[in-house]
Amino acid sequence: MDIEVLGALSVSEHGISVTPTAPKPRQVLALLALHADRVVPVSSLVEELWDDEPPRSARTTLQTYVLQLRELIGEALAQAGERGVTAKDILVTLPGGYRLNTRGGRVDFREFEKQAGAGYRAMDAEDFAGAARRLREALSLWTGAALADVTAGSRTGLEAKRLDEARLCALDQRIEADLRLGRHRELVSELTVLVNRHRLHESLHGQYMVALHRSGRRGEALNAYQRLRTTLVRELGLEPSATLRRLQRSILLATPETVPARGAAIAGQAVALGS
Repeated sequence: MDIEVLGALSVSEHGISVTPTAPKPRQVLALLALHADRVVPVSSLVEELWDDEPPRSARTTLQTYVLQLRELIGEALAQAGERGVTAKDILVTLPGGYRLNTRGGRVDFREFEKQAGAGYRAMDAEDFAGAARRLREALSLWTGAALADVTAGSRTGLEAKRLDEARLCALDQRIEADLRLGRHRELVSELTVLVNRHRLHESLHGQYMVALHRSGRRGEALNAYQRLRTTLVRELGLEPSATLRRLQRSILLATPETVPARGAAIAGQAVALGS
């Protein structure tokens, strides 16, 4: 079974989609997919579907959704001609919950975590070319926001947010690696879009400032700082972090060639305040 959650939800068996169209069964499948090969308690599924106000028929209704999913899995198995395996072997009922067995299939978010982890280790080893490559490969697995087409409940909503934050962290570090490799001019257009999308994200703004300044656009770099400061003060009542203030001063005092690429590396020092 192959699972994709880094964008639209897609679950397939033998290349045949088993993703339902109805919202509630999609929620059930999404939560099972996010915890593939692990037991998801019935209580978690009930909370996902109805929050803290489940109907009296919640467990019976959940069983109906599970049966609908098994029907889709069974049809896929039949179309693929696989014998000796039933839908109950893939979507398994266990004491207190259910488990979706992938049987060694591809799970995109686990592949992302593996590639991103390799990228972070390369960054720690100062292998910036390797880090940029691994992180770019990790990010290429994304096609949109996590579970973009699923009506998220409390459980899937939290998981989707966690994955989106992991994506942003990987993006931040990939840009950092590219800055270390002297690719500041190529990064300016990408960062222009990102700082408008993530208006309170200090690390991205720091990277944008460095890319602009090292491209000979000192005034624009300082303007970027002022825009961020204005937004932070107006929306959060906060000043930019000390790290970002130091970066601004270094740009005021230095030439483009003397501002180190590491000046953008506030990812681990400044908190991403939102987007």
